[in-house]
Amino acid sequence: MEMDQTDKQLLHLLQSDAKQTTKELAVQLGMSNTAVYERVRKLEREGIIKGYTAIVDREKVNRSFVVFCNIRLTQHTRENVREFEEEVAGLTEVQECYHVSGDYDYILKVHVANMEDYRNFMVTKLTDLKHIGNTHSIFMIGEVKHSTVIGIDRS
Repeated sequence: MEMDQTDKQLLHLLQSDAKQTTKELAVQLGMSNTAVYERVRKLEREGIIKGYTAIVDREKVNRSFVVFCNIRLTQHTRENVREFEEEVAGLTEVQECYHVSGDYDYILKVHVANMEDYRNFMVTKLTDLKHIGNTHSIFMIGEVKHSTVIGIDRS
């Protein structure tokens, strides 16, 4: 789908606050409610907008201890990769998982309450996963930037 400037502006507005009503969006874009509604539905149908979600304050739900865990697999067979990815996808503590190049095969972003919970996660869940050769944990000291917005050139 080819997006025009209005589509890009609409995406920017929705990423800033997805709870805005069609009427509020229409006012900001200088369009009719119907036109905005149709554009949003088209962006959803095309898969550009994948869904809507609430952003939870991790401090308020006792998940403020953030760890980046590097994982190296024992072997890189198709079956090992598939099994590892399926298993890690089921771990609720893992917010993000990326298959990467370099010294490690995967980077996990893990949210838990504290160091004790992370140790428990490592001992009872992560090390039980098949095909893990070694891990290396990096603990977040402070957050400089966190955003869910994907920058789209609006010029």
